[in-house]
This record gives sequence, C-alpha cells and structure tokens, in this order.
Amino acid sequence: MLLVEFTMDDLNFLSAAEMAEQIRARTISPVELVDAHLGRIAELNCGRESKLNAFVCVDVEGARRQATMAEAAAGSRSRIDALGPLHGVPISVKSSVDVAEWPCECGSRLRKGYVPSEDATLVSRLRAAGAILLGNTNVPEFLMAYETDNALYGRTNSPWDVERTPGGSSGGEAAAIAAGCSAGGVGSDGGGSIRIPAHFSGICGLKPTPGRVPCTGHYPASAGPFAQLGVVGPMARTVADVARLFAVMAGPDIGDPASAPVPLRVWDDSEILKLRVAYFEDDGVTPVTSETAAAVQAAAEALRGQGFQVEAWRPLNLDRVWQLWWNLFGRAVQMAFAATVEGREAELSPMYHAWRERVGLEPSLDGREWLNTLMGRDALRERLLRQMETFPILLCPACAIPAFHHGEREWMVQGRKVEYLKAMSYSQWFNLLGNPAAVVPVGRSPEGLPIGVQIVGRPWEDEAVLAVAAKIEAATGGFRRPRL
Repeated sequence: MLLVEFTMDDLNFLSAAEMAEQIRARTISPVELVDAHLGRIAELNCGRESKLNAFVCVDVEGARRQATMAEAAAGSRSRIDALGPLHGVPISVKSSVDVAEWPCECGSRLRKGYVPSEDATLVSRLRAAGAILLGNTNVPEFLMAYETDNALYGRTNSPWDVERTPGGSSGGEAAAIAAGCSAGGVGSDGGGSIRIPAHFSGICGLKPTPGRVPCTGHYPASAGPFAQLGVVGPMARTVADVARLFAVMAGPDIGDPASAPVPLRVWDDSEILKLRVAYFEDDGVTPVTSETAAAVQAAAEALRGQGFQVEAWRPLNLDRVWQLWWNLFGRAVQMAFAATVEGREAELSPMYHAWRERVGLEPSLDGREWLNTLMGRDALRERLLRQMETFPILLCPACAIPAFHHGEREWMVQGRKVEYLKAMSYSQWFNLLGNPAAVVPVGRSPEGLPIGVQIVGRPWEDEAVLAVAAKIEAATGGFRRPRL
C-alpha cells in the first residue's frame, strides 16, 4: 500500500468520505486509521475519571481484526471496485442499538449484562458497507434525559468544556465524534436526542422521517404510539458524511412498524433552489439566547445569498404541539416503563428518578386524553404540512441555549426563566409531527461553545433537508475542532 505520512490528529479529523476515498486510493491504511482512533479513545475515554467518558464498550480486538481484513481487501486490485462506501471507516454506535456480542444496557442497572446475539438491521447494513465498528457510546438511563449520565458508567463530558454536558440522549456519540474518537455513527431521537447533542457538540446530525432508517434492534422499541415519535439516524462532523451514513442505513425493514419503501433521491441544485425557506428565531413563548437567534439569521442569510427565496415566518400552534409531545414522550413512556421498574426503583439512577418525579406531577393519561392526543397529533401534523406546501424548508433553533453545565435545569435567557424541558422544545415538536430535521453548526456562544441551526423538511424529503444543510455548512464554515 502506498502510504502518506499523517499524524494521529490528521487521521482522526479527516471526514468519513475522505477516509474512504484515501483507503480506496491506498494512500492510508485501515489499520493505521483504526489504531489512530483506538489511541484517541484510550487517551480520552478510560473510565469514569477520563476527560470524556464517551464509550461504554471498546472492541479493540474486533476493530483491529476488521481493519486487517479491510486492508487486505483494499490492497487487492481485483476487489477494489467492490469496496463499500464506508470501507475501512471507524464508526461508533449508541448503546441503545443492538450490536452482536456487545453490551446493550441503555445506561441502566436493570439491563446490566444484556448482550444481544444479533446486529440491529442498520448495523448489518453498516458492516456490509465496509464500516469498522469501534465500540458503543454512553447514554442517560433509558434515554430519558438531555444530559448523559447513569449509575452504570457515569457522566460523559463535553469536548468543548468538561464541566458541561454534550447533551442526551446521544451524548456519548456526539462527544466521541466531535473529539475525533469516531468518524461518525448512530444516534436515536425521540425528543431531540440526535439534534441537541449535535448542537451542543458542534457536529451534524439527522433525525430522519420515521420509517426511513429501521429502528429494528433499538431499545426502547419504537412501536405502537411511539413508532412516529422515536427514530434512529446518523451523526458525523460533516453533512456529506451524515448523508453517506444515511444512504447506507436507509431502507425498509419488517421489524420497524413505520417502515416504508421510499427510494433514495438525489436533489440537484435547480430543484433545491425552488424550495422556499422560512425561518424563525424563537417561538414567541420560550426565549433563546441572542447568539442562537443570530445563528438562525446567519443561516437564513447564507441561503438567501445563494439564491434561495427566504422569508421570516413561524408555524402556528407550536405550544399545543409541545403538550401533545409531552403526553407521549413523558406521560405515556412512564406508563410503558412501569412494569420494567416496579420493585427495582432503588437501582435507578438519580437522573431517572428526577424524570419520574417530573412526570409524576401530572396524572396518568386516561383513555379519553390518550385518544385526544393521538387525534390531535394527526390534526396538527396535517395543519403544518399544509403550511409547508408554501415553505418546504424551515430554519429554527435546535435548542434555546448552548451546552449547559452538568446538573443545571433552568436558565435565565433574555431576562426570563427557561425551564429544562421547554429549552429543548425547538427539537421536540418535530418528533411529534414526524418531520425530518437536521442540525448543522453555525454560530458560537460568548464562551466559545458551538451553536447549531435546525433545518426541517417535509416527511420523506430527508435528502432535501441534507442538501439545504450542506449549503448552510458551506457558507458558514461547519465543524471546528473542540479545544480538548
């Protein structure tokens, strides 16, 4: 193999697309690429006292074995044309997604020692595309928090400031990718759990339309009333890498009740420029930081400067959307977990206890309210989609604030108190409504923390969302390395 000299940092912060292309060109080796990532993981992720604590399982032997096989394939002229789009690229997976022979405990003592025997469907697809799986990443217990901490593995820190969180529930995944421990990977999102960690950590992420990427093999299951709420999706440092991961992971699967045979679509510039764009800096209820509003404005101006028709406009009834989301994600999920935790409450983490207490402030859903929630969701979804016939793309914040200090649960923003859950409402709406939504880094807070902007599209038009996100990324600079 014709190798070029790279430092570890050079290798760790290449894009996934660059890694795959240079492996194919035989200018870098999958073995040295994997070793560089394993070295970075060892430097930053050794136990609870580590700087990041992003990983819960690192498969050193398995990753090196995969790398050796990938190098042999890349070195064979007869096989070079058969290499997959992620051949030799080191990735990570959120520890709520089944990977054969890895613990999939979802951050809970109640699942301690659970090891699946089979890969989730999307993991099988990533392997088939040539990706090398390094390990899986930390989450809050049962994914029920916007801060990644649990009683099994402890707290994950932001690579921008270890006193702050990288978010949740895909916080370990976001921290690993931002810190150069992984080229990209898999998150999941029922209330912003891909988009908020991407925003906090300065990377990109996509919450797909439900059914585009199969949730088969994810815990908790996206089934019943939750099938439209929770999804799995890609996270990476660039929009192009998110798109590459999405193309590999997408496709129907019988294990996902929302699955649909929607083919991949390429949107060319002439089609993209026809999509009218609306933007809003806040919802009129929950204030956002001035830098967050400025980032949305900057994204809007970036698109306007590239020939898009961009207008200020805000959807109606967003506060009602939030309450219906909370009925499902908070109150109904509590009901769904009741049998799992009954009699084992003493084993739950403090953050999960806090979640249960927050939900317990309201009565359990009765049959009438349950029915009204589901009917109301469909009515609000129809109303938004009718409005999006005029504006197929929406720009808005991903969150009211940048990454917060560990343990914080309210903030003063623009002279007003903002409560924990409402700060995250800007992402939660689109879980209820089923829209695809991406986050791309655009701005910075006064402390130098990244601020992402959310790009929302119509269901099944995930590729259009990513194409617009790439336009914003190109104009505003995209990912920057954290200071860790």
